[in-house]
Amino acid sequence: MKQILFIFCFFSFGLHYNSSAQNPKDETFTIENYYKVKWGFAEEFLSLYKKNHYQLLKKAQEKGDLIAIQIEKSRQHASEESRWDYRVTLVFKNVQAAFDPNLTEPYKKALYPDLDKLKKDEQRRFEILLAHWDVEVQSIDPDKP
Repeated sequence: MKQILFIFCFFSFGLHYNSSAQNPKDETFTIENYYKVKWGFAEEFLSLYKKNHYQLLKKAQEKGDLIAIQIEKSRQHASEESRWDYRVTLVFKNVQAAFDPNLTEPYKKALYPDLDKLKKDEQRRFEILLAHWDVEVQSIDPDKP
């Protein structure tokens, strides 16, 4: 009898979970990108970011793969270990778009006829970085049990 009850409870939980879970293709997916720049180079980094990478992200946004792009900088200084200079929050239409290795590739040649110049600029942008990390974030509805 206990086995039958266990199987029933397990089966019921599985049905509830599957019916309440959304399809990952329908859920937005958010990633926060943090950039810690060498002292004195923050403005150069931001200028290169906006000139090159941001333009590619805007094209992905126009296509609909990227829902939102938000760029922020810290107002206060933190300790060197926890310091970051820029946070770029990207909201993708779904997890597949977030991890698509060709998300911005189709737009490079159209936006930058001189791909060697783009490569050199992007190399410089990463040369002046001390650290870069990405954090996948998930919203929590505090009103849901």
